[in-house]
This record gives sequence, C-alpha cells and structure tokens, in this order.
Amino acid sequence: MTGKSSPGVGAPAEAEAKAKIHAYLSGVPADQRAALQALRRTIAEAAPEAEEAHSYGVPAFRYRGRPLVSYVAAKAHCSFYPMSPKVVDDHRAELTDFHLAKGTIRFAPDHPVPADLVARIVRARMAETDADAAAKARPKRDRLSVPGSTR
Repeated sequence: MTGKSSPGVGAPAEAEAKAKIHAYLSGVPADQRAALQALRRTIAEAAPEAEEAHSYGVPAFRYRGRPLVSYVAAKAHCSFYPMSPKVVDDHRAELTDFHLAKGTIRFAPDHPVPADLVARIVRARMAETDADAAAKARPKRDRLSVPGSTR
C-alpha cells in the first residue's frame, strides 16, 4: 500500500508499522474502520512515494523521512491530520461541511472527506515538505540575503 521507503528505513520498520496500523484499525468500530481504510487508500494513491508509519500511537504517512499526514478514530468521529494549519486554511472553502481545528479535519464515518479533496490536500502537504526541504538545503547566506542588497 505504500511506495518507496526513505533512506535508513528498511523492510522490518515498514512491516512493524503496518502491523501496528492493522492492529489499530482492527480495534475501532466497523464504520470508522471502513472510513479510515478508504482514507488510507486515498492517501497511499495520492502519495505513492510516502511510507506508512505509526507515530504517536496513530497511523500516519511519512514523506522524505518527514511526517506527512495521519488519521485517527475518536469516540464519535474520525480525524484527518494534514499536520499543517496552512494547508487546512488553503482548503477551508472546500471543507465547510467539516469541523476544522488547527491542522485537523474532523468528519463523521458516514460523511467522509471526498477522496479528490484528500488527494489535493496530500499533494499540497508534499509540495510544502518539498519546499521546506529545498529552503533548508540552500546555503545559509542565500536564505538570509535581502532582495536588492549588495551583500
């Protein structure tokens, strides 16, 4: 269900994460399990380069070794965590049917976030991760330069 692994992450770690995710999903009510499994498939299809992980006790995906998104079942709803308030804000107009909090989208199992919207959110998170990595890779003097300065 996932793409390539990140450097330093081998098959044993991936197998362990998948086993933990399976155990987690097995322990949630059937309606939530179905909604989260559909969300999981959509994320994996939108981010084939991402790897599944089990982070902070919940199923997650990592991209380029960094957290990408996660998801969880709560008592009365499910949550999708894009892990970026900016990405949630950028899609706010499309998320009016859902309860939003900082970096969180809550939904009822019988009213999931549409798959095409999930895919766009995941791709936005990937782009954000790529941009952050590119910014950190630039030499420090390039990051600190002021446009128009002669430094």
